[in-house]
Amino acid sequence: QLQLVESGGGLVQPGGSLRLSCAASGFILDAYAIGWFRQAPGKEREGVSCINSAGYRQNYGDSVKGRFTISRDNAKNTVYLQMNSLKPEDTAVYYCAAVRYICSELSSTYNYWGRGTQVSVSS
Repeated sequence: QLQLVESGGGLVQPGGSLRLSCAASGFILDAYAIGWFRQAPGKEREGVSCINSAGYRQNYGDSVKGRFTISRDNAKNTVYLQMNSLKPEDTAVYYCAAVRYICSELSSTYNYWGRGTQVSVSS
């Protein structure tokens, strides 16, 4: 069964950090670009970051540039999202998704999706 599983979410105070993981099972991740998306209650899904299959190109949304870092370890079939200087507006369910080789801004082009992990930033 092909699936992505996110982990690492939780409750953190403003200014804190979390590291999300996206682990693949049933397929090899190194042929896929991995995107992180988030959706807050009452808001549209937003692209957060993406890393291409080889790992040398990363994209970030304007709202997270300089605070979030995406990386991948293909040997572990896992992609990470390091989130620093978290703000209350970062509160959302975070999803990872896979698309062949090259990042896409269109969420509809992604082939596989995880079920999400909740990130809450609050004092």
